[in-house]
Amino acid sequence: MPDIPLKHQCFDLTFSPTADQVYVGLLNGAVKGFSYDSEGNASQTFSLRPAKQSCRGVSINGGGDRLYAVSKDKGLRSIDPARGTVIEEKLGAHDSAINRVLACTSSIVATGDDEGVIKLWDPRKQKEIKSFNHHFDYISDLLFTQEKNQIVASSGDCTLSVLDIRSSRAEPFAQSDDQDDEFLSLCSMKDNTKLIVGTQLGMLSIFNRSSASAYLGPVDRMPGHPSSVDALVALTDD
Repeated sequence: MPDIPLKHQCFDLTFSPTADQVYVGLLNGAVKGFSYDSEGNASQTFSLRPAKQSCRGVSINGGGDRLYAVSKDKGLRSIDPARGTVIEEKLGAHDSAINRVLACTSSIVATGDDEGVIKLWDPRKQKEIKSFNHHFDYISDLLFTQEKNQIVASSGDCTLSVLDIRSSRAEPFAQSDDQDDEFLSLCSMKDNTKLIVGTQLGMLSIFNRSSASAYLGPVDRMPGHPSSVDALVALTDD
């Protein structure tokens, strides 16, 4: 993939599951799309600025036809990536700035804000389904595992939590103990049996995913990063 220069700081990006395209959310509130090829060529497919404040998170659905963007202005927007236009807009989706968004299924989109509130939405109706307030600091990352129908959330309150999207209860399936280190990023490995968490102090914390009690604390830690681990991606499942 080629380097793509941007005039403003990139807060988040997501890759299309159906095409060689990437979408970015920028500091100035813009959302941009780019196509690329294996020969190092890239071209912009669309550019729009749905919010005047920073776009903090972007996520695309499994079909590649709906891009969700959240902003510091507390808005949740649905974008058609083929046309580069806003289809739906939910202003005031949260009471504070939204930091993360994740398209989980065709009927569930999750958002997390600066105060630790997580909301689940039905994108077909732009309707809030459920709200969770067990975190007291910003939501730094969200991860969905389809086989368990669970959302994992990491927070600046030094804990992570697991939400069962099938449950009618507005409380987490599991939540870790306070780890004295801000959790910033999430990645699942080993056929979704291991959870890797990047931290503010540069440590990688490894959690088992066998049961609710397994999330109380990590089974291992990997030091070595000189500064915070802001993002994680698994190159292979191992």
